[in-house]
Amino acid sequence: MDFKNKKILVLGAGISGISVTAILQKLGAKVTLSDNRTKENIDRDLSGLETLGVVLALGKQDESLLTDTDLIVLSPGISVYLPLVESAQTRGIQVISEIEVAYQICKSPLVAVTGTNGKTTTTTLVGEMVKTAYQDVVVGGNIGQALSHEVAGVDESGIVVAEISSFQLEAILNFRPRIAAILNITADHLDRHGTMATYIKMKEKIFANQTANDFLILNYDDDIVRDMAKRTKSKVVFFSRKSLLISGIFVQEGIIKIAWEGQVFSICPTDEIQVRGAHNIENAMAACGVAFFAGVDIEYMAQVLRGFNGVEHRIEPVATIDGVQYYNDSKATNPESAIKALDAFPGNVILIAGGRDKKTDLTEFMTVVREKVCHLILIGEASGRFHESAVRHGVKSIRIESDLESAVKLAHQLAEGKDVVLLSPACSSYDMFKNYEERGRAFKRFVQHLE
Repeated sequence: MDFKNKKILVLGAGISGISVTAILQKLGAKVTLSDNRTKENIDRDLSGLETLGVVLALGKQDESLLTDTDLIVLSPGISVYLPLVESAQTRGIQVISEIEVAYQICKSPLVAVTGTNGKTTTTTLVGEMVKTAYQDVVVGGNIGQALSHEVAGVDESGIVVAEISSFQLEAILNFRPRIAAILNITADHLDRHGTMATYIKMKEKIFANQTANDFLILNYDDDIVRDMAKRTKSKVVFFSRKSLLISGIFVQEGIIKIAWEGQVFSICPTDEIQVRGAHNIENAMAACGVAFFAGVDIEYMAQVLRGFNGVEHRIEPVATIDGVQYYNDSKATNPESAIKALDAFPGNVILIAGGRDKKTDLTEFMTVVREKVCHLILIGEASGRFHESAVRHGVKSIRIESDLESAVKLAHQLAEGKDVVLLSPACSSYDMFKNYEERGRAFKRFVQHLE
């Protein structure tokens, strides 16, 4: 796609929007960046864009923005269901996502990871593994910098490893990863996608443009994900923690193995993986699958798995105070992710949960809470519904606190012996914090003040 001289409207002045705006302007496009916030309410400096000649249209957004527009580029936070976007599509204006721009300008092979949970851990693992096989490695997408920013300086000898969310996949056009992985699918983001069927459809877009020359790594243990194999042209490679596979990635006698084209390769014993939880074994298996087909040596995969201590905000050890361990799992923005965190501990968990309610089903979550949690401390907009559900499911000790700091102080007062204090909210952070990272760092700061 040639962007030169095109009149492009970029919607959303977040990290991705600002990044793609600068790149498109440098490629010769005539770019307008629009956000429904005023300049004073945007916590980023936009003066550099103005110097490049970008037109800023901040505050009120109406259909006048569509006049003479050739193309609209959406930041991940901007939904395709926004009335302005729907109006543009009705007028025949093409709408694409920021990752589509990244793909169009990318010169190197691209691999991509999606799923409801585990994306960042798996993407980070893949990024570490491919460093021995490629001269230049870039990791981006839904993690760190915008993908369009990251791919700009990578040539054919490098590789791009992308974490991709359902939001980013909404408006792709030709986006085609050489290797794609789908880790799992559980109910999430239904406040944006509306139905589970639509959410699944968005995730499936990651392989929509793949061909028989590409690879698709799928979780055999997830019924929804396994079924996707019926709808792709690419080479399907399953991974399974629970079943022995004739071909694919699996665990046999406690060792992660890959079987492919008649050969079986032993990678690493699962008990040598440093990060907690069965879900992290699955993340490791998916990462090995991507790395294997990207040409990484088995020995180096094992080395990375043995040395990997996890990523920030994913069951991250924070401190041990009077024998009580504190863990930051702020990335758990849905019940399924919080369940995986709880399953990483035998019990005696003091759980801090709550935030902005995604209206997801709490049945399985509260069943696990009843089994694993000795004290449930709730915060945020979701606290009322979570409290009601906890009572209904027989959770014994439930408290509601006004903010995260108060919750941490209460957890400290309640903790004894070998208890674990775990922040795993099962909700998004937007009622109290800018994002889950800010929430997680606040939790760590409050815990450190206890010492």
